[in-house]
Amino acid sequence: MDGRLDADLYPLGSGYVPEIDSVHDISAGTKRGSDELFSSCISNGPYIMNSANGNDSKKFKGDIRGPSVPSRVIHIRKLPSDITEAEVISLGVPFGDVTNLLMLKAKNQAFLEMNSEEAAQNLVGYYSTMVPIIRHHPVYVQFSNHKELKTDNSPNQERAQAALRALSSSHVDTAAVAPSTVLRVVVENLIYPVTLDALCQIFSKFGTVLRIIIFTKNNQFQALLQYPDGASAQAAKLSLDGQNIYNGCCTLRISFSKLTSLNVKYNNEKSRDFTRPDLPTGDGQPTMEHTAMAAFTPGIISAAPYAGATHAFPPAFTLQPAGLAVPALPGALASLSLPGATRLGFHPIPAGHSVLLVSNLNPERVTPHCLFILFGVYGDVMRVKILFNKKENALVQMSDSTQAQLAMSHLNGQRLHGKPLRITLSKHTSVQLPREGHEDQGLTKDYSNSPLHRFKKPGSKNYSNIFPPSATLHLSNIPPSVVEDDLKMLFASSGAVVKAFKFFQKDHKMALIQVGSVEEAIESLIEFHNHDLGENHHLRVSFSKSSI
Repeated sequence: MDGRLDADLYPLGSGYVPEIDSVHDISAGTKRGSDELFSSCISNGPYIMNSANGNDSKKFKGDIRGPSVPSRVIHIRKLPSDITEAEVISLGVPFGDVTNLLMLKAKNQAFLEMNSEEAAQNLVGYYSTMVPIIRHHPVYVQFSNHKELKTDNSPNQERAQAALRALSSSHVDTAAVAPSTVLRVVVENLIYPVTLDALCQIFSKFGTVLRIIIFTKNNQFQALLQYPDGASAQAAKLSLDGQNIYNGCCTLRISFSKLTSLNVKYNNEKSRDFTRPDLPTGDGQPTMEHTAMAAFTPGIISAAPYAGATHAFPPAFTLQPAGLAVPALPGALASLSLPGATRLGFHPIPAGHSVLLVSNLNPERVTPHCLFILFGVYGDVMRVKILFNKKENALVQMSDSTQAQLAMSHLNGQRLHGKPLRITLSKHTSVQLPREGHEDQGLTKDYSNSPLHRFKKPGSKNYSNIFPPSATLHLSNIPPSVVEDDLKMLFASSGAVVKAFKFFQKDHKMALIQVGSVEEAIESLIEFHNHDLGENHHLRVSFSKSSI
């Protein structure tokens, strides 16, 4: 198994297929090499288009460049057959100006040229954590081996160039294509709870979220969310409509609201105004300025497939209600520049695939038990295997694909033992135990019958207490004899800086403790979850959504 690690470095679902050295002739309808790809590897020169009887065709040969070499040119695969030029361009515009487009509709592929390599890197980095869905089809994005595109004047390319001109930022009338800055969001198939903070994390990728209200209507979980500009709203709608928050459930249905603004009177779990940190918490019920809008008729859905969102997002607001777990991000690129930023990914994990490849571990400190406890916050860990010859890598098998999705979404990029975790889906469908008589130095552990599983009971309340890693930890199962100083000294003994502590007023079996950083909290949770406090009480530790 160890020898097959390289198969995991381009995990299932990433959509990566190497562009192989081959010769293609589209006009003749023949191709040698990959069945998936049109493009082949050439040197760093331009991609040159020829025209034959109105059909796109090309011939070239070249040398192979590594798949990770950035380029301004993006290769997009598995496009739906009725894709439009505008829809392809829309994938790139939130990240920068799109300077050229090559459509290969017969191959369900396209090439998109960005104005800079940085914009292309941001685009590929973002879509590696969230596979874009167009017309209910997942499409796959990777760097091309081409450094630039040069296109001719064939009818197909004239249409592409017209679409580029129409959707460039200098030609866009945002108000015409984005009827409102307010989005109406309906979450269908609500299997796992969705919070206001979770929606903020998701939608902040596309612009500053100014205000948000969540409510239930007709037995459906809904939200109203306001951006400062229509471009951000349109970019969010285009990218997120139809996406699942978790694998196979919690599907987002997004339309434009007829409201032009939200008037939020309380900052709490039901409503939030990020521009007004002074608002009271109220009674938890959001109040809207225009009560006549309470019916929330379906929003006006733009007839245009793309609103022409520009990448010039406004700066983030720095004022926020105290204790918010979600930062006000400056736009779609914010999470890309913050490796530890909490974010929910949309990388769909196929049913039956529940093994994660965890890389960039600290080989001197990592153990199977440490990964079992940490990943166990988001699901029941069945097996853990640290790879014998590459101890900075491990395989973690969760009980199902939804729990694998939760763990990957919450832990990818978080720091453990001084290094940011890198988590992807493994191609393995299970972790194999060592054969009898084969010792692997305790690097493989089976936890399938562990009493520490948090989610083994159907409908467990732990499902509603899943939160991103934070510097504040929730402690429970504290015996009456243990006092505040005992717990502060316990956590300080591991090297953590204890900043605050608070027992729950009505129940001294529970408390909150705040340490110096999220990384300290992660290591404290690993060390002290299930710690024996005496009197047959073992401490329970989880991440808290609150702060002290």
